[in-house]
Amino acid sequence: MLLSRYPLCGLAMSLMLATLTSQAAGLSSEHKAFGKTNDGTPVEQYVLRNSHGMQATVITYGATLQALEVADKNGKFEDVVLGFDDVQGYQSGTAYFGATIGRFGNRLAKGAFELDGKRFQVPLNDGPNSLHGGPLGFDKKVWKAEPAKSKDSVGVTLTYLSADGEMGFTGNLKTEVTYSLNDKNELRIEYKASTDKPTVLNLTNHSYFNLAGAGNGDVLQQVATLHASHYTPVNGTLIPTGEIAPVASTPMDFTHPTAIGKNIKADHPQLKFAEPKHGGFDFNWVLDAEGDQGKLAADVSDPQSGRRLQLYTTEPGVQFYTSNFLDGSVKGKAGKTYAHWSAFTLETQHYPDAPNQPNFPSTRLDPGKTYTQSTVLKFSAH
Repeated sequence: MLLSRYPLCGLAMSLMLATLTSQAAGLSSEHKAFGKTNDGTPVEQYVLRNSHGMQATVITYGATLQALEVADKNGKFEDVVLGFDDVQGYQSGTAYFGATIGRFGNRLAKGAFELDGKRFQVPLNDGPNSLHGGPLGFDKKVWKAEPAKSKDSVGVTLTYLSADGEMGFTGNLKTEVTYSLNDKNELRIEYKASTDKPTVLNLTNHSYFNLAGAGNGDVLQQVATLHASHYTPVNGTLIPTGEIAPVASTPMDFTHPTAIGKNIKADHPQLKFAEPKHGGFDFNWVLDAEGDQGKLAADVSDPQSGRRLQLYTTEPGVQFYTSNFLDGSVKGKAGKTYAHWSAFTLETQHYPDAPNQPNFPSTRLDPGKTYTQSTVLKFSAH
């Protein structure tokens, strides 16, 4: 049942504010209002819970993962993703906290690409380039939502129709994102999309993780393993050079468990490109799994809390970003400020600027074809 089907007045408004709960095999979902955008559009919230107490909250603004409650080694739950307590925070924010990114995740050089000899232009919003689909990408849209259940998971499916020409992209694009939670402490994010004209597409989720809890210090002592023996080096505007380079003997080598802060200040030109003042990671790693979701792609753990995040994906790459541009000026959930290096992202994706890089995996989507992607975030504590 969709709350938006109720008239927005009288008793119906009370019903909108009430929660809707479904129970199945120890799993439950709760559906309620999350406020309104500045133009009065209602935003809904879906809270997914499993029998172990893990809880994922998704809002329809930006199809955003707004909160993720995960237990530590002592059974204490903390919200491990950065974000805001109200819609206005997301509307005015520029960090893409938890959002579904589209149409094109990461950067497009000069905001331009060609398809079948025709040039398309996306508005620039990252220096000379476009980032994450332009200034009004999928993260700034209110999606439609419906509960999604299976015998072993509880979830929510969100849909959005991106019109032909929106942000300069071609084709009417139907997009679907499903978040589902199971009793294995796995949060699965699945994407589907189709178009009526040839287009380019690169969807991802932009959650910022801090396994000690959002707003609880930096992530420099948290330990990351990226099962990626190569990455895509960038130029000074963070556009890939086209090279697929080995990580060996560089600070980008996370093939063995490595504290995130160990090499983050290393004197390496790539780190200076990512953040000129202090350095940091903001690169696409080429995953050795090559889209095999049965193989572990990334593994991050927090020695203090014992929380562990394991990532599995059908995508060929992952953007590991260490929140280089957070500076303590952003006040997030529960009034906590988000400081420099206070989180990391694992944005599963095709490679940045792929439409302009012929040796990268293609991001082209044609009519009659279906774009699919699946990413699993598995949590545990030891």
